Amino acid sequence: MTETSGDRQDPIKVMVVDDHPMWRDAVARDLAESGFEVVATAGDGDQAVRRAKAAAPDVLVLDLNLPAKPGVQVCKEVVAANPALRVLVLSASGEHADVLEAVKSGATGYLLKSASTGELQDAVRRTAVGDPVFTPGLAGLVLGEYRRLASEPGPAPDTDEPKAPRLTDRETEVLRLVAKGLSYKQIAERLVISHRTVQNHVQNTLGKLQLHNRVELVRYAIERGLDDE
Repeated sequence: MTETSGDRQDPIKVMVVDDHPMWRDAVARDLAESGFEVVATAGDGDQAVRRAKAAAPDVLVLDLNLPAKPGVQVCKEVVAANPALRVLVLSASGEHADVLEAVKSGATGYLLKSASTGELQDAVRRTAVGDPVFTPGLAGLVLGEYRRLASEPGPAPDTDEPKAPRLTDRETEVLRLVAKGLSYKQIAERLVISHRTVQNHVQNTLGKLQLHNRVELVRYAIERGLDDE
C-alpha cells in the first residue's frame, strides 16, 4: 500500500528514535503497517545522527530524552546536515521550555506520547509536507514565542544586507496565512488553489528569502507584521 500526502504518491520514509525498545518498536510497527516506509530506528543520540544521515528519511520521529546526546542536539545536527528533513518530536514532556527548545532546534512539530496511533499517523503525514503539527494547546505557545522573538532586535548582519527579495502578490498572501498558523490544506481551501500549488509557493518563497524551513518563514513574516494584516 502506498502512503499519500496531498499530491504525494511515494511512501513517506520515516525514522523512529527512542531509547525505550518496546515503545520504539511499537511506533515503528504501527507506522509500517499504516503504509509508511520505516527506513531506520535508533536508541540513542549518536546512533540517531549517524543513521539519519545514512537512511535519509523524510520525517524523523524523535524523543527528546535520549542517552549519549539529547534530542534537541540531534535535531540541530540532522537538520543542519539535511535541511529538507522534517523532525516531529514525540515526547512525554509537555513542558513549555521543552517545546520551545525543540522548535528552536528545527523541529517542525511536537506531539505528546499520549496521542493516539491515528493522531501520530496524521502528524507524520502533515509533517512530511511541512505543516507545523502540535498537540492542542501548544501551537499558541509556539506562535507566542515567535512573536516574542520577532520583537527583539536581531543580530547585526555581517555584511551589507541586500534589498529584500520581491515576492509576488500570491506568495505574500500565502506567507501571511502561513504566519497566521494555517496548514497548507487550510491555505489551499481559503485561496481556492491546490495543495501542491501552496507547497510550490512556499518553496519559491523559501528560495527567494534564503530560508531553510517553515519555522524561519513564520518568524520572517511575523517580524514584518504580516500575521496582523
